[in-house]
Amino acid sequence: MKIYNKYIAAIALSLVLASCKAPMATVIKDEVKENVPQNFNQEDQGDASNNIGTTPWRQFFTDPNLVALIETSLKNNQELMITLQEIEIAKSGVLAKKGRLTPTVTAGVGAGLKKAGRYTSEGAGDATTEIEPGKEMPDPLGNFEGGLMANWEIDIWKKLRTEKESAVAHYLSTVEGKNFVLSNLIEEVADNYYELLALDNQLDIIQQYIKLQQKALEISKIQKEAAATTELAVKKFEAELAKSKASEYTIRQEITEKENQINALCGRYPQPIVRTKEDFMTTIPQTVYTGIPSQLLANRPDIKQAELELKSSKLDVEAARKEFYPSLEISATLGLEAFKPSYLVKMPESIAYNLAGELAGPLINKSAIKANFQTADARQIQALYEYDKTILNAYLDVANLMSKVKNIDQYYKLKSEETQALDKSIDIANQLFRNSRADYLEVLLNQRDALDAKMELVEAKQKQLSTVVDIYKSLGGGWK
Repeated sequence: MKIYNKYIAAIALSLVLASCKAPMATVIKDEVKENVPQNFNQEDQGDASNNIGTTPWRQFFTDPNLVALIETSLKNNQELMITLQEIEIAKSGVLAKKGRLTPTVTAGVGAGLKKAGRYTSEGAGDATTEIEPGKEMPDPLGNFEGGLMANWEIDIWKKLRTEKESAVAHYLSTVEGKNFVLSNLIEEVADNYYELLALDNQLDIIQQYIKLQQKALEISKIQKEAAATTELAVKKFEAELAKSKASEYTIRQEITEKENQINALCGRYPQPIVRTKEDFMTTIPQTVYTGIPSQLLANRPDIKQAELELKSSKLDVEAARKEFYPSLEISATLGLEAFKPSYLVKMPESIAYNLAGELAGPLINKSAIKANFQTADARQIQALYEYDKTILNAYLDVANLMSKVKNIDQYYKLKSEETQALDKSIDIANQLFRNSRADYLEVLLNQRDALDAKMELVEAKQKQLSTVVDIYKSLGGGWK
C-alpha cells in the first residue's frame, strides 16, 4: 500500500511539473528609441534649455479672444469628455485586477429538503439514527444553513500582480492619451481661429477690390461716351465686378462654416466668434526653440502613451505565459447547519466548517492558453512597432515644420514685396488708362494680380502663425 501511494505521488508530481512548461516570449529590442538623432538637422545644434514645447499654453497664446475659446473647448469638447471616460474605465480595470489579489468572502443562507430512498445506505442510516432518545430522524430530511464562504487564489507565480501592473500601465497610457487630445484640441482651435481671421481679412480685400472695380467700370463708361474706348472694355469691367461680388459670397460662406467649426470644437451651438481682425497682418509669430530630439520622449504625450502601452503589452505576455503554470486555490467555509431551524442555535453541534487547498495546472489540450499567449506576444510586437512609428513620426513632424517655418517666413517677405509693387502698378495703370495711354486689359491684369497677391499674402500670414502653433504641438506643447 505504501509503495502504491508513492507511485501515485510520483505521478502527480510529474504531471504538475509537466504542466509548468511554458513557451518563451519574443525578445524585442527598441532600436528606434536608441538611435534617436542628437539634433533635428545638421544646421541646428539644438539647445536643451530652450524648448517652446515646455511653455504652458496660457503663456504661449497672447490673444485674449483665442485664450477664451481654448478655455471653452477644454470645458465642453465632446471628444475630450469621451477620453476622460476612457480614463475612468481604465481606472476600474486596475481596481478589478487589484481585487483578485485578496480573498473573496461571501455570506449566504440556504434551506433545502431531501428524501432518501429507504433501501439505500443513506436512507437506512437515517432511519436507524436517533437524534434524541426515542426520536428518530425526520423524513423527509430538511437542511438549513448559513455562514461565510471564502475563496483565494494564492499568487505563487505573481501572475495576478503582473496583470495588475499591466492594468496600471494601461491606465497611465489613457491619462497620456487625454493629454494628447488636449494638445490636439488646442492646436485645432488655434489653427481654425487664425484661418477665420485670414478669411475676415480676405473679405475686406475683396470688398476693397469691388470698390476699385466699380470705379474702373465708371471710368470705362465715361471713356466709351468720349469714344476713348469700346463697349468691350465696359463689358469686361462689368464681368470682373460680377466675379468679385460672387467671390465675396463664397468667402462669407467659408466664414460661417469656419465659425461653426470652432463652435463645434467648443461643444456649443452656432454663435458669433469674438475676434479682432485688424491686428492679424501685423501679428508677429513667436520665436521657435525646438530643444533636442530626445526631449520629445518626455514632452510628447502620444510617445509616452505608446511607451506605456508597450509596457502593458509586455506585462500581458508575461501574465499569459504564467497561465501555463499550476494555480493554487484555497477555499474555506464556516457557518451553522442543521436539519431543523431550532437546532441551528445548538452549538457546537451545529457548527460546520470546511478548508481545502487545490493545486491544479493545465495538462492536456492547452490550445486556448497557447492561443492567448500567442495573441499577447503578437500584440507586444505590434505595440513596439506602434511606439517606434510614433517616435519616428514625431521627429519627422518637427523636422518638416522647422523647415516650413523658415521657408514660410521668406515666402511672406517676398509676397509683401510683390503686393507693394503691384499696388503701385495699379495706380500707374489707372492713370495711364484715364489718359488713354493704356488699354483696359492692362488695368484688369494689374488689378487681378494685385488681388491674388494680397489674398496669398493673407494666406501666408495664416500659415506662418499656424505653423508655429503646429510645431509647438509637435514639440509636446499644449497639454500642460
